Amino acid sequence: MPSTRKARSLATQTAELALATPQVMAHRLTRMALAGHTPSARDRKEFHLMGAEKVAAFQESWMAMAMQAWRVQMQMQTQMWTSAMQAMWMPWSRPSPSGGNAIAQWQKATLGILGQGLGPVHRRAVANAKRLGRTSLR
Repeated sequence: MPSTRKARSLATQTAELALATPQVMAHRLTRMALAGHTPSARDRKEFHLMGAEKVAAFQESWMAMAMQAWRVQMQMQTQMWTSAMQAMWMPWSRPSPSGGNAIAQWQKATLGILGQGLGPVHRRAVANAKRLGRTSLR
């Protein structure tokens, strides 16, 4: 049941992200409000990091999703060609029924792609929630 394990992992990451995001936003918005028109060097560093890490996380996420989708596509193409060659060279062999198997493969592929995409965003958000939870606003 690898798909069930992947689905649980994806659900866990989603829940952790849903908890970490408001914590990080509350800390940073409070910091912005307290900083006012003249933010300190520490505040400016945090505000810069806030934007730069989002760009990096989403770029990493899109690249990971694209690579995973490419891997899945190559794997499915290989399976299709193998099946076609088997039917051509050994027509007497019975092809295995793949109706339910194809659906399971698509589900597994989708969970893999989503997991790859969520990973970088999840890692940064959870790390920020821990880091910002330990720091004071002033």
